[in-house]
Amino acid sequence: MEVEYKAKRWTRMRVISGKYKGRQLDPVPNRLTRPTTDKVKEALFQIIGPFFQGGNCLDLFAGSGGLGIEALSRGMEKAVFVDKQPKAIRTIHDNLRTLALEDAAEVFRTDAFMAMKAAGRRGLQFDVIFLDPPYGKVSYEKLLEAVDTYHLATQKGLIVCEHENREKLPDQYAGFSRRQTEVYGSTTSITIYQRKEQ
Repeated sequence: MEVEYKAKRWTRMRVISGKYKGRQLDPVPNRLTRPTTDKVKEALFQIIGPFFQGGNCLDLFAGSGGLGIEALSRGMEKAVFVDKQPKAIRTIHDNLRTLALEDAAEVFRTDAFMAMKAAGRRGLQFDVIFLDPPYGKVSYEKLLEAVDTYHLATQKGLIVCEHENREKLPDQYAGFSRRQTEVYGSTTSITIYQRKEQ
């Protein structure tokens, strides 16, 4: 989540639902991070959940960690957060500490592709993978190819791509098929992929 965020003041975010419903989260204190709005986050989890009975998630380009924390609040057992901005990493740690979620999370300051390669070497797999790169800066095709190459998605795992409305993602990417696309407002779309049926 690393494109310019034009808000004049840093607004606090909140956990939408689950165990930590209503708890406040700090945003990343810079103008490089574009947080997922509460409206989009709520709609997104209604599609992919809305609640989970355990499982693991990967929050790439994590920013403040809002998506991964929301997944933990809704029943995910573990979350891995990745961002390359130092301020983002500090914010993720602060938010996890506030909710006493440190034991349910791993946080890495690194490039997304390096993180995926490292996760693959460890044999990690995820039930939900959040991909929210800077708009227009990172190829979703390359991201999904990496997910496929390193076998990061479970058999029924979901890959959630947040992108600009004007960017139309195709029906097929690497080993995944598009399940659905939803449009929110004038700028944001969510496209969800799942592994192709064999």
